[in-house]
Amino acid sequence: MSDTPARLLKLLTLLQTGRERTGTELAERLGVSPRTVRRDIDRLRGLGYPVDAAIGAVGGYRLASGTAMPPLLLDDEEAVAIAVGLHAAAGGTVADVAETSVRALAKLEQVLPARLRGRVTALQEATVPLYGLLTGGGEAPVTDPAVLAALATACHRRERVRFAYAAADGTPSKRHAEPYRLVSADRRWYLVAYDLDRADWRTYRVDRVDRADGPRLTGARCVPDRRPPAADAAAFVAESVTSHRARHRALVTLHTTLEDAAARLPAGSGLLEPLTPDSCLLRTGGDALDWLAFRLGLLGVPFEVHEPPELIAYLHELGSRLLGAAQRSGPTGTSSTSPTPRPPASPNRTFPTRT
Repeated sequence: MSDTPARLLKLLTLLQTGRERTGTELAERLGVSPRTVRRDIDRLRGLGYPVDAAIGAVGGYRLASGTAMPPLLLDDEEAVAIAVGLHAAAGGTVADVAETSVRALAKLEQVLPARLRGRVTALQEATVPLYGLLTGGGEAPVTDPAVLAALATACHRRERVRFAYAAADGTPSKRHAEPYRLVSADRRWYLVAYDLDRADWRTYRVDRVDRADGPRLTGARCVPDRRPPAADAAAFVAESVTSHRARHRALVTLHTTLEDAAARLPAGSGLLEPLTPDSCLLRTGGDALDWLAFRLGLLGVPFEVHEPPELIAYLHELGSRLLGAAQRSGPTGTSSTSPTPRPPASPNRTFPTRT
C-alpha cells in the first residue's frame, strides 16, 4: 500500500480493535515491511495517538487511552448510534450533560457524510425521549439499528410500513401501520403507529420487530389529517406501558425523592416525574380501586391522590374502616380487654375468597 494517508487510516483501524498486534502481523495486513510499520507508528504518535509498544521477541502494538482526544474513526452504524445517543442526552434533565451533548452533537453533525446526515436527521425528528418510566432493571433488549433507522425514515417521510411483529408471549403477527413517532425510554425503543388492520393506535416494542421480515416502506403515504393518539407521544407510551389502558388512571404525589420512589415501586407500575427535591409525581393505573389503594399504601411513604375521584372516595372509606378497626382493637402494643369471639366449630367450614 503506497498511499501513506490511506495506510495510516487502515493501521489506525487495526489498532483500535483493542488487542495487541505484532509488527509482522501489521506488515502483512498492510502489505509493507516491518520497518515501514515502525515509521507509521511514529507518525501516529506525532498526530497525538498514544500507541503502546510491548518489548520482546513477540512484542506488539496497541492503541492506549490518551490524555487528549484525537480524531476518531467510526463506521456508519457507530456514527449514527453516537448521534442518536447525544440527541437523547441533549434533552435530558442533567444540565451540564445536556449542554455538553448539544456541543458534541453539533460538532459531529458537521463532519458526518451526506449519506449519514439524512439518517441522523430522520432519527432526531422522529424520536421523543421519555424519562422516569419504570420498566425494570436487568439486561436491556437488543434493538437492531437497521430496524430503528427504517422506522425513523418511515416516520420522517410519513410513509406506511409493513413488518412482522412478536407479541410479549412470542405470538407472531403481520402488521401494516402508519408510523408516527419513536419513543426512547429506559433503554428501550417504542414505535407509536396507527395499525391499519386493527383501526386503532398501538405501541410496539422495536426490539420485537423482525428484521428478516421488515420493516418495509410501502411507498403509500400516511393519511395526512389523521389525529395523533395524544398531544405527546411519550405520554401515550407511558400510559400504554404502565396502565395498559387500565380502567382507573391515577395521578399521585409521593412525598419522597425520585430515587427512593423508583426503588420502592415495582417495574411497570408507573411513570415518575420530579416535582421538588423531596417529592415526585406518579402516573399509574389499574382496573381495581382496592388494588391501587393497597399498592400505594404499601409504598411506605406519605402520598396524596389527585385523581381519579373514585380512588379518593375509596381511600376515605377504607381509611374510616381501618381507623375504626384500630380504635376497637385497643391502644398500640396492648390487646383489648374483651375476649376474642370464636367462630362456631364446624368441620366443613369454608371461608369466602375475594377475587
